[in-house]
Amino acid sequence: MTARLVRTACSLLAVVLTAACTSYYEIPIETPIRPKLDVSAFQRVLIAGFIAGGSEDVDANLETVRLLRSQLRTKSELRVIDADVLPLMDVAAEEHSVVTNGDSLNGQEPQLPSVIKEEKDLEPYEHIFANIEYWKRIGEEYQSPLIVTGTVMFTPHARSGFVQREQEVYDSFGRRRVVPIRTYMERKGFILKPKFIFIDGRTGTTLHSETFREEILYNANQTTPALSSYFELMDRLIPSFLSTLSSQKIKGTRVLLK
Repeated sequence: MTARLVRTACSLLAVVLTAACTSYYEIPIETPIRPKLDVSAFQRVLIAGFIAGGSEDVDANLETVRLLRSQLRTKSELRVIDADVLPLMDVAAEEHSVVTNGDSLNGQEPQLPSVIKEEKDLEPYEHIFANIEYWKRIGEEYQSPLIVTGTVMFTPHARSGFVQREQEVYDSFGRRRVVPIRTYMERKGFILKPKFIFIDGRTGTTLHSETFREEILYNANQTTPALSSYFELMDRLIPSFLSTLSSQKIKGTRVLLK
């Protein structure tokens, strides 16, 4: 028993001495992440436009097209095509009119919602993304690029309930400490939910689609412009969007012993 204690003590002493003589070095590293979609067959990318709705204070279609084009110009090897944004709502409405011709109610064709206020209003328009012939014609017009399209919902949102926050308190001796406080608050903000659809401009077929959702809330008495909230939420999504098309690098650190 005594011998075992002696061996244990010696082992602990060796560990302590080793640690005392060890130097720690923190070095930066970059870890590459492979893209989700193989775009090696494409040299050009067309951000075609989006079926968008929600807040009337932000044109989510135009803003999303501008932002994605700007990001891809600097962070992708694909050449970004500068072109007019496609009027997808009008195209979908015309296609819907042709399909429903003769299937009218009281002499009137079923109409698509003229204003998209919530997600259910998007559904009648989404058939446009499955129209292979339409996207193939667009691809032929722009020399067979990778086409990015989809839907974007940017909607106002409100929520009330208890929120935990930290508050500084001081005791009778002036010592500071931080305690969690639960407070009932009314908050308002926005929800951003884009669905990005990637289409092969050579064939008109869908290669990949991905849906994201981000939410931001502010105190009820805080006034934040809708456009500012839109860009803040898109800033969270952009890295995931870019990782679909091109390899990205995650920066971090590692600790080395010497």
